[in-house]
Amino acid sequence: MRDLSAGPRRFVELQRVLPGISTEQLRSRLNRMVADGMLTRKRYREVPPRVDYALTERGQELMPILGELARWGYSWAWGEPRASEDVDLGAIFRLAPGLLNEPGVVGTVELSVTDVEGESRAYGVTISGETTTVSELEPDHADAVIAGDADAWIRTFSPAGERGGLEISGDGRLAGRLLDGLALASGRGVPSEHAERAA
Repeated sequence: MRDLSAGPRRFVELQRVLPGISTEQLRSRLNRMVADGMLTRKRYREVPPRVDYALTERGQELMPILGELARWGYSWAWGEPRASEDVDLGAIFRLAPGLLNEPGVVGTVELSVTDVEGESRAYGVTISGETTTVSELEPDHADAVIAGDADAWIRTFSPAGERGGLEISGDGRLAGRLLDGLALASGRGVPSEHAERAA
C-alpha cells in the first residue's frame, strides 16, 4: 500500500522496491488486495504484457493508518542503521499522505537525496490543505527544496532530529512543516532552527 501511494506501479517495479518478497507471494498479495477492493489492476495489450496496480479510494483511506503504524514502529523499534543496512528513504517519503494532515498548509516541496556516487533522486510532495500527494519525480514547480545526502536525511529522521545537514531553499516555513510531519517519532513537532532561518 505504501509503495503505491506515489501512483500506479508495474509488478516488476513493486518487486524492485520490496526486496525479499517472492514473486508468488507478491502476486498472491496483490490479487487479494484487488479482490478486496484496495487496488485496481490494469492490463495493457503489449508484448511483453504489462500490468499496473494502483490504490483505489478505499486503499487511499488506509494511508493515515499506515502513517500511525510507522510512528508506532519508530517509537518502539527504531535503532541506528547498521553499516550493512540500506535505509530506503523513499519508503519514508511515500508515507507522506499518511503522515501529513496540515489544514491551511498549501504548497509543493521537492525532496532531493544524493547518494554516495553523487547521483540525486528527487521526490515531490504537494500539500493542499488536508490532502497530501507524493510523486517520485522532480516537481515542475516547488515552493521549497530540501536537499541532502542519505546520511543527512537519516540523521533528520533519527530521534534527535538533526536537520543541520540538510539544505533548505525557498519557503522555509513550508519545508519545516513538511519535515515536522515526516518526523515519525511522536512529540517532535517543533520547527527546526534551520527551517526558521530559511524562512
